[in-house]
Amino acid sequence: MTLLHDLRHGFRLLMRSPAFTIVAVAALAIGIAANTAIFSVINTLLLKRLPYEDPDRLAVIWERNIPRDRKTNPVGPANYMHWRDANQVFTDIAALTQTFNRTLTGAGEPEEIPAQFVARQFFAILGVQPALGRTFTEEEGQPGHSAVIISDRLWKRRFNGDPSILQQPIMLLGQPYLVVGVMPPGFSFLDKTVDLWSPLTFTAQSRIPRGRGIVVVGRLKPDVTFARAQEDMTRVHAELTRMFPEFDTGWTANVVPLREQLTGDVRPALFVLLGAVVFVLLIACANVANLLLARATARQRELAVRSALGAGRGRLVRQLLAESLLLAAAGGATGLLLAWWALRFLRLVVAARLPIQRLELVGLDPPVLIFTLGVSLLSGLIFGIVPALTSSADSLTNALKEGGRTGSAARGNRTRSTFVVVEIALALVLLVGAGLLMRSFRQLLDVDPGFKTANTVTMRVSLPPSRYPANPNYIQFYERLFTRIDALPGVQAAGATSTLPLIGLGSATSFIVVDKPKPPMGQEPVADVRVITHDYLKAMGIPLLKGRLFNEHDPADAKDRVVVNETLAHKYWPGQDALGKRMRISWDDNRDDEIIGIVGDAKHAGLDVQARPTTYWPYARNVYGSMTIAIRTAGDPSAVVNAVTGLIHDQDAQLAVADVKTMDEVVANSLAERRLLMLLLTIFASAALMLAAVGIYGVIAYSVTQRTQEIGIRMALGAQQQDVLRMIVGHAVMLAVVGMAIGSAVALLLTRLMTGLLYATAPTDPATFLAVATVLGAVAVLASYLPGRRATRVDPVIALRSE
Repeated sequence: MTLLHDLRHGFRLLMRSPAFTIVAVAALAIGIAANTAIFSVINTLLLKRLPYEDPDRLAVIWERNIPRDRKTNPVGPANYMHWRDANQVFTDIAALTQTFNRTLTGAGEPEEIPAQFVARQFFAILGVQPALGRTFTEEEGQPGHSAVIISDRLWKRRFNGDPSILQQPIMLLGQPYLVVGVMPPGFSFLDKTVDLWSPLTFTAQSRIPRGRGIVVVGRLKPDVTFARAQEDMTRVHAELTRMFPEFDTGWTANVVPLREQLTGDVRPALFVLLGAVVFVLLIACANVANLLLARATARQRELAVRSALGAGRGRLVRQLLAESLLLAAAGGATGLLLAWWALRFLRLVVAARLPIQRLELVGLDPPVLIFTLGVSLLSGLIFGIVPALTSSADSLTNALKEGGRTGSAARGNRTRSTFVVVEIALALVLLVGAGLLMRSFRQLLDVDPGFKTANTVTMRVSLPPSRYPANPNYIQFYERLFTRIDALPGVQAAGATSTLPLIGLGSATSFIVVDKPKPPMGQEPVADVRVITHDYLKAMGIPLLKGRLFNEHDPADAKDRVVVNETLAHKYWPGQDALGKRMRISWDDNRDDEIIGIVGDAKHAGLDVQARPTTYWPYARNVYGSMTIAIRTAGDPSAVVNAVTGLIHDQDAQLAVADVKTMDEVVANSLAERRLLMLLLTIFASAALMLAAVGIYGVIAYSVTQRTQEIGIRMALGAQQQDVLRMIVGHAVMLAVVGMAIGSAVALLLTRLMTGLLYATAPTDPATFLAVATVLGAVAVLASYLPGRRATRVDPVIALRSE
């Protein structure tokens, strides 16, 4: 009953001071909302159980290239088959391909469906069964069968959730495929966009080592640790190296826990954001504590009367803490609403643009609600305990005798000043972090990608082998298409490539420099492979530096000729002209290729990754079913999209035109995760700066109120207005300097944790620290100027009369 009485009394007091209550609740809501939203993301990505059976026993197994330290390289089918036979640590392992696209036709417009080929035992290893139908049978796991499993998303969107889809054929790549199952809502593995799974089959020829292009998932035996699994897979791969030294020397296996695989790239950014929102909440708590201190000082006589009437110090502390907890509860409820809105935006808008697994599942589930409740209560104690203890000090009796002017006011001023110093220090750390990310992002935007993004649009087209059974059919399709595209008004150049820059995919292979000593086994140089057709390089604005490009005079099979980038030419023929030099590429038939042209470097892996040695091959040499078209125009590139789509459908009405993007959009998408991190940290830092400014203003304004008589006396004794203003602003600047000094020391330590998130920017970048200090100093001056101006208007006569 006593607690209930305290809460009721506190509620009435807070309602009598609506301005104070609104400001305090708003400050808390900002901090609690930020913490709730970020914890929801962390809970979903790092803490919540993955939607598989006993997910902590699942691992993704890659091949690791030791000389190049590539830890997550795709696996060779032959190696996978040997792994499956020889390992002693997994109950089973299954292979799957990385995502590719299959054209779906039939009812509705043709569209490309993201798909994976998976081994028959894939679903059993994950412990997930279809919500409708079944998984693949052993017979369907053999070559020649055409069964598929579709996602719940595709089932509902394309087939209206019709259960009769089971055992009904759908048209993929121009051929009928039987739907045998529909997966549960939200099911995915490694790529959340996948909507279709087909059986992955191997033959006896698959045991011959050649190429690397699959991913492997395995389930650990009950008594096996990940460390033990890594040891065993290292042993197994060592056997492979002895069996196939030319293929496996310099390689080993790499066992990665599934959760680490899914969150490894985003984990550092999440921890940075978690630290940021904790700082924002601490600043909010310091602000509310200052407000409570000021309010408690104004209530000294009231508290003294209650003490004189018999209320002990514990009783007063309890009453003041009850008011703090009410504020915290109101702040928590308001913060929950703000967090709900932020998470809804994150789920519906941001998650669709980022490849982060399970980001679309963030929300206010029970663990998040419990976290918010705990944060609210803890915040109430943090910002309430110091004002409660200070205001209930033993000097209350003296306050009653002396009209409220006691040493408690001085103690309160010191405490409030300490809070402001803490706010400024925390704000500086956040602002430095945001500033470093902004500077890093600016550096990335200034990177020359090696191609021109303006006025270039791209789109992907996949030709089904059922209607294009031989290489000449593919070649003729594109020859006719580009002849017609070139004739469109405004088109300056057009071509196609097997892999567009900055989309995270690509092929690579080893090669040997002819007429140079053969490198040790396993240390052969590696080059990216890009298959191109027509005027692709011109359409992308990749310059020809020396020599020539492919033309109609090259051999019909387009072999024995290759174009390389500048990095490859300089690295393997330093100080020489690489034109006319020969290289033997380990891809198709190991024939020597003559370098006929050298082009500029284009960033394919990322703007923050150095251009890798790259070879460009003509389309006739290695035909791809799926190619990305690039078109450069004189004006707005989107204006030709409909015309090009019409030309494609005119040649084949069953083709899907997919992933239409300008190159500006491609570049922007490649930076989306960095941009989101920068924006979030900037928002949190701005909130911290605003709260720090409010804190400075509040402390200085209250200080002016408390020192009215002192200021009046100073002015009566001859002090000028500018002297008073200088004194008030100087006090704020002094607090800011102390806070910035402490914050700088903390920032120098913490920003080192951001090294992996920065590009061409040192975590101790002096320019960023100086800019942040300047901003904070300016904020301190501005926040104290208004109270200072008010102090200069104090009438000495009125001030002395009130004394």
